[in-house]
Amino acid sequence: MDLTAVKDKKYNYIEVGEGTPIVILHGLMGGLSNFEGVANYFSTKGYKIVIPELPLYTQNILKTNVKAFAKYVKDFITYKGFDRVILLGNSLGGHIALYHTKMYPEKVAGLIITGSSGLYESAMGDSYPKRGDYEYIKNKAEAVFYDPKVATKEIVDEVFAVVNDRIKVIKTLTIAKSAIRHNMAKDLPKMHVKTCLIWGKNDAVTPPEVAEEFNKLMPNSDLYWIDKCGHAAMMEHPDEFNRIVENWLTKEHL
Repeated sequence: MDLTAVKDKKYNYIEVGEGTPIVILHGLMGGLSNFEGVANYFSTKGYKIVIPELPLYTQNILKTNVKAFAKYVKDFITYKGFDRVILLGNSLGGHIALYHTKMYPEKVAGLIITGSSGLYESAMGDSYPKRGDYEYIKNKAEAVFYDPKVATKEIVDEVFAVVNDRIKVIKTLTIAKSAIRHNMAKDLPKMHVKTCLIWGKNDAVTPPEVAEEFNKLMPNSDLYWIDKCGHAAMMEHPDEFNRIVENWLTKEHL
């Protein structure tokens, strides 16, 4: 299926399928292509899959934070004319989905989050990598997955390009600090939206205990595990990820 991004006024996004809108939010180092398996599957199942490119590196530094990105998502949903949507987010995208739901609960019919920040996440390590250290970046990218082969050269090259761009490095650190500042622990018990938590049992970035904490704090959540899986379940085990999501959507009549 053609997953070419649409450039539309101030938004850049992929849109495939017809039906109930599922808006997918990518992570800090994650591109739109990370969700190819999800988009191809659910766009044939009565869902409209929409993946906006988040303005992580293009907004003013004062708007480079979780709250501003959540507002951006709300504006995008309004622009697309959607009444209520299902939000699916990975990593930082999960955090933005959660914060958006806190701010605009009337816009969200359901939440699917996988490897989400918002409570705790392990950063790049003790120090930001030296620019030009490709091997270091390769090792870091591979550590995101249970199977290091999932970190293709294309993925490593994308991360390497970010690390070698001074402005993007500054904004990446700004976002990381914002993620810590916008901790959701106090908000989650008040959020009653139907929530599907899908976690890799071997996630080293947001470890399994983070998923258990999300499940404990969120009143209306279900937690599903994927074995031999790291931080990006929808990339590492797309078929199992899709099966869990489909069963959950059916169970919740979404």
